[in-house]
Amino acid sequence: MKIVCVGRNYADHARELGNQIPEEPVLFIKPDSAIYPHKNYYIPHFTRELHFECELVVRIDRVGKHIAPEYAHTYYSQLTLGIDFTARDLQNQLKAKGLPWEKAKGFDGAAIIGTFVPKEQLPPVEQLEFQLLIDGQVRQHGHTSHMLYSVDHLISYISQFFTLKKGDLIFTGTPAGVGPVQPGMNLQGILASKTVLDLHIKA
Repeated sequence: MKIVCVGRNYADHARELGNQIPEEPVLFIKPDSAIYPHKNYYIPHFTRELHFECELVVRIDRVGKHIAPEYAHTYYSQLTLGIDFTARDLQNQLKAKGLPWEKAKGFDGAAIIGTFVPKEQLPPVEQLEFQLLIDGQVRQHGHTSHMLYSVDHLISYISQFFTLKKGDLIFTGTPAGVGPVQPGMNLQGILASKTVLDLHIKA
């Protein structure tokens, strides 16, 4: 199982980090060891600037390669929210040196996965709204209609480079509003009025 992540898929997020709007999807990979299965999250020792990035997550149902966009919707049946944790200080150091930044994105615990919801229980995937609440206050508000590249487009695009297999996860990008976490925070992910993620940050 692999986790394929999409960067800069919301223009407002690209702008808030001073990045250019991409002309094609920006992809990176997290290993399956990045998945964190607990509700209590301990900040890794190697970062002092751990940023949350809430995203819609798609789980692939079957093997696919060179998937046509019009058939992409047949390759998934469940969605949830996830948090792409980023060691922003480490990422900035690596980027400044022109080095790969997998350490800042793919470390153990860098991928939080919420509870999956069958897509027939949700609005159409092109009209999904989601929020990240921190201590009850909205910090991120996303809508799939604001994506630069839709879910189905991403599945088709990714499958040109990586064979998608059953159980693979796609993090589809985060909207604006990312920021650091601190011990004591409670993070909740709301997908179309359903609470699918609940995480407590520890020291």
